[in-house]
Amino acid sequence: MADLFTGTGIAHSILLFSFVMASGLLLGRFRVKGVSIGSTWILFLGIVLSHFGFKVDPMLLEFMKDFGLILFVFSIGLQVGPGFFQSFRKGGVLLNLLAAGLILLSVGVTVAIHFISGEDLNTMVGVMSGAVTNTPGLGAAQTTLTEALMAEGMSPQETDVINADMASAYAVAYPLGVLGVIAVLMLMKSLFKVDLQKEKEELDQENSARSEFARRMHCEVRNPAVFNKTLGQAVGEMKGMFIVSRLMRDGKIFIPDGHTVLMEGDKLLIVTSQHHVDSIRVIFGEEVPMHLQDWVSLDERFVSRRLVVTRSKVNGKSFRELNIRASFGIQVTRVVRAGMELVAIPNLILQMGDVIQVVGNEASIKQLEKVVGNHPDSLNKANLMPIFFGIVLGVIVGSIPIHFHGIPQPVKLGLAGGPLIVAILLGCFGPRWKIATYTTVSANQMIRELGINIFLAAVGLGAGENFVSSLMNGGLWWILYGFLITVIPVLSIMLLARYVFKLNFYKLCGLVAGGTTDPAALSFAQEAYGTDYAPINYVTVYPLSMFLRVLIAQLMILFAIA
Repeated sequence: MADLFTGTGIAHSILLFSFVMASGLLLGRFRVKGVSIGSTWILFLGIVLSHFGFKVDPMLLEFMKDFGLILFVFSIGLQVGPGFFQSFRKGGVLLNLLAAGLILLSVGVTVAIHFISGEDLNTMVGVMSGAVTNTPGLGAAQTTLTEALMAEGMSPQETDVINADMASAYAVAYPLGVLGVIAVLMLMKSLFKVDLQKEKEELDQENSARSEFARRMHCEVRNPAVFNKTLGQAVGEMKGMFIVSRLMRDGKIFIPDGHTVLMEGDKLLIVTSQHHVDSIRVIFGEEVPMHLQDWVSLDERFVSRRLVVTRSKVNGKSFRELNIRASFGIQVTRVVRAGMELVAIPNLILQMGDVIQVVGNEASIKQLEKVVGNHPDSLNKANLMPIFFGIVLGVIVGSIPIHFHGIPQPVKLGLAGGPLIVAILLGCFGPRWKIATYTTVSANQMIRELGINIFLAAVGLGAGENFVSSLMNGGLWWILYGFLITVIPVLSIMLLARYVFKLNFYKLCGLVAGGTTDPAALSFAQEAYGTDYAPINYVTVYPLSMFLRVLIAQLMILFAIA
């Protein structure tokens, strides 16, 4: 029985991991003025228990650390994949460039401290990872360092000591990394004299103008240039910019298609964005005083329904392939994917879990329902096969050596970068390849949280033995180094973004939280300042920021040992 608490067997390891994770998550519920470091408590508890002699078999510890990291980054990749390339649109390019600048400034400050203080660059990578709260970067750096040192003939025990120093530096720098970002956000709010209501109204207006389907129009065909032309000919280059949902002629209503011939006096119900309103008026004619209820009262045959794509046969097919309008006489007005509204253009590829808004008669909608599935409960069933095949491919990709001129040791994406890239590609292009990668938000979150908790527990249990000695032998300086690595880049980028690019404060909050991959800062911004605008911009820069931080951490390690 004593071995259960003091030994190194399987039962002891499971007990120790479970205790560290459960206790850490319990402590993570406590907040000080709305701020919590969350699951990072797991790391600190692991360090404490390891310091007092509670140990796990080194091989098992290494496996748990790597497997937890893979689960974490793969679930992130699947989550952000569908919107990864879209994040570079609608202002996303500027935000991602600023996030990349933030990352490069962090690296610059880290390297500068290394040369000025003489602190080992490997250790400084740990400080930097903690200062920007980037756990996958730490994992990638440790994996790269271990492989490189063992290739040079160093024993596993010696590499463990170096990795422990890196983990200790990470743990010491992490708390001020969280608090530093929050402190800068509060400082900038005061310095900029931000009026939160005004900032929110500004973004409301901007989103209203850019929204794909924020505007309904009721137009009468009065432009002689489109009389007796098909709807497709009249629309021309504006195809995909709006949808003609219904057409009224001589008191009768029907759903038009591209071949419908327009006649003088036709009334059109159009769904579009505010941005295209003027152009639509030029094409067809001025708006007429009608409301949606007018159309419903005139012809009750047409109803509006939301259908969920749950059949795997539809996954990966475009609206052009399905030919819904011609086959069923139904108009698709919009598509909702992961909370985002998309234009139902012919080339749009449908994915499992998409919600399509359709207009048509009840009988036709029921026929379409059989095609798309519309069984939301079926999506709750876990689809694990693509995940594990994706992890297999990710590990293979992460193990491919990439040679750079001037670096003797080849770069590998590793167990963090490889699965992350594969997951992003699967999330983005999986439906095009007929691969159903859909997971519910709760399932994805479960995998992500389980992975990061296992990783933090493994890092803490492996770092505690040398933590105090590292801290006493110059480690206290890591706190200052981490604070500088956090504050200088964040402060610089926020000043640049506000004064030069005139970015909205809520966008700044999302930019900084995503660029530092700091969910605690995002949580603070949401609770303290309200609205969902910060998370939207967080998601915009998070994928690229995560990828760059994982890759750069590895490159810095290879330069350090070159």
